[in-house]
Amino acid sequence: MELRTLRYFVAVAEELHFGRAATRLHMSQPPLSRAIKQVEAEVGALLFTRSSAGVTLTAVGTVLLDEARALLAHADRVRERVSAAAGVATLTVGILGDGTDPGLSRLADAYRRSHPGVDIRIRDTDLTDPTCGLRAGTVDVAVTRAPFDETALTVRTLRTDPVGVVLRADDPLARRDGLRLAELGDRRWFQFPRGTDPVWQSYWNGGRPREGPVVRAVQECLQAVLWNGTVGLAPLGHELPAEFVVVPLDDMAPSRVVAVWNEGDANPLVRSFVGIATAAYRR
Repeated sequence: MELRTLRYFVAVAEELHFGRAATRLHMSQPPLSRAIKQVEAEVGALLFTRSSAGVTLTAVGTVLLDEARALLAHADRVRERVSAAAGVATLTVGILGDGTDPGLSRLADAYRRSHPGVDIRIRDTDLTDPTCGLRAGTVDVAVTRAPFDETALTVRTLRTDPVGVVLRADDPLARRDGLRLAELGDRRWFQFPRGTDPVWQSYWNGGRPREGPVVRAVQECLQAVLWNGTVGLAPLGHELPAEFVVVPLDDMAPSRVVAVWNEGDANPLVRSFVGIATAAYRR
């Protein structure tokens, strides 16, 4: 049983959907299905129950998933130790947004425990680059928010957060339990500098062109709201100063926390980082 085939199995087992697993693996669905059937033949038992309701793991599949994860993690550690023997192993991680996110704290703790010999370098970036330096080649992997242009990148969703509009506490709309984007059509919205990823800009402008002050950082966004009454958007659940209120947007697509790395990057440090990040954000 090859490591590559085990990675295919783990992807299907985690996604519980052959189409999503194929997308995650950057392959078409037929060869993935054939690979899973080959694993089932080698094991001598069905690993998945397929029905009109979806895909579920069998008891045998559940056991294999635990063993496959352990085996793949060990294989990655072997590669890392070999790399470390040739020199100091270093992983540069780009981070966008709130560094106090509990998922990020869990990720840091888990990665430090499992990779004590790896030198982690953090690059904290502003809102103008949602890839946190990945496209510029200054980081190996990033924990950021989508959507953005994903060309030549691989993206793994870690968590989804509902989004609200950030208003001054004395704004007439601040007393509402929920709002819709159309109710904010006459407001000024913050803008990112010219040249910022248009997919990223469009999302934080509610999907349409807007006008407003240009900002680069979270604090600049908050000051624009405070001083000018500008509309800002933010994921729900983040604490803000008393001067601000976040009202849920009922028709706004959620914001995805994602791990992103360069397509085709075979660095085992990146692979293990993404695996640990996926587990840390599930808690």
